[in-house]
Amino acid sequence: MARIVTLFTGQWADLPLADLAPMAKDMGYDGLELACWGDHFDVTEALKSDAYVKEKRSLLEKHGLQSVAISAHLVGQAVCDLIDERHKSILPAHVWGDGDPEGVRQRAALEIANTARAAQKFGVKVVNGFTGSSIWHSLYAFPPTSQEYWEAGFTDFARRWLPILGVFESCDVNFALEVHPTEIAFDIASAQHALVALDHHKRFGFNYDPSHLGYQGVDYVRFLRVFKNRIFHAHMKDVWWGHGNGDVGVFGGHVSFGDARRFWDFRSVGRGDINFEEIIVALNDIAYAGPLSVEWEDSRMDRVHGATESAAFLRKLDFKPSNLAFDAAFEKK
Repeated sequence: MARIVTLFTGQWADLPLADLAPMAKDMGYDGLELACWGDHFDVTEALKSDAYVKEKRSLLEKHGLQSVAISAHLVGQAVCDLIDERHKSILPAHVWGDGDPEGVRQRAALEIANTARAAQKFGVKVVNGFTGSSIWHSLYAFPPTSQEYWEAGFTDFARRWLPILGVFESCDVNFALEVHPTEIAFDIASAQHALVALDHHKRFGFNYDPSHLGYQGVDYVRFLRVFKNRIFHAHMKDVWWGHGNGDVGVFGGHVSFGDARRFWDFRSVGRGDINFEEIIVALNDIAYAGPLSVEWEDSRMDRVHGATESAAFLRKLDFKPSNLAFDAAFEKK
C-alpha cells in the first residue's frame, strides 16, 4: 500500500464525529479529512481550547485513524463570491452576520486565516477549500466580456487571498484549492492564471479532484503533470458524463443531481468514467506521497456501501513506484 486512504467527512457531517470515526475504520479507512462544519472540526473552538484539539486527536487515535488535512470549503466559497441568500445556509452564523455582502466576504477571509492557525494547532499541514469567484457568473461571456473584466476578477482574488496566504505562511500550512466550477480556478488555464495573480505564492496549491475536470473536457491526468509541484492533496471522486438522454447539457439544465436526464453526475469511485489507473501512475511520476482521500458522492447508492467499496477499490489499485529500472537486470556487470 503506497499511500494512506482517508475519507473526507464533508458529506457525512450530519453524523457526529464520535459515530463516524468507528464507521470509517470499519469501512476500511486509515484516516479522516475533517470538514470544518458539523461537529467534525470547529475552528473557533480549536483556537479557544487546547483541550478541544487534544480531544479530536484522541477520538481519532482511539479508532486507529489519522488526520493530515482539514477542509474549509464552505467558508472559503464566501471570500470572493458575489454573496446571495444561498450562502447563508452554508456559513457559520458569525461569518454570515447581517448578510451584508462585503461584510460576509471579510469575515470569511478572517475565518480562513483562523483556519490556518487552527490547522497548525491540530498538527496538519494542509487546509483544503474553495476560494469563490467574483467572475464565475460571466463564464459564458455574454453580455460581451472583455479580458479586462476577467482580469479584474483575478485582481480581486489576489487582493483578498494574499493577506490570508501570509497567515498560512506564518503557520507553515498550505492552502489547497479544489479546482472546481464556481471557483476562481476551474480548469488548467484558469488555475495557471490564479497562480500568476498570486505571484506563485508558495502556500497556494491544489486539492486535486478529477471529477470536476473530466466532464468539462479538461485533461485531468495532464493537470497533475502541469502542476506537479502544487499538488498538496488529492481527492478521489468519480463521475460519468455523456450518458444522459440528450435533454440536458454540460451546464446542468437546472435539474438536480440524480436526475436521469443529466449529462454528467457523480459516481462511487470506480463506477464512473475517470481512469484511476492513469491517475495513480501520474501521482507516482510526480512523487505525490499524500493521502488518497475519498470524497464520496453518488445520488443513487447507499453511502456506507459506496464508501466501503471505494476504499477497497483504491487499496487494490494503488501501488508503490519502482525503485529500479525494470531492464537493469539485462545489463552486464
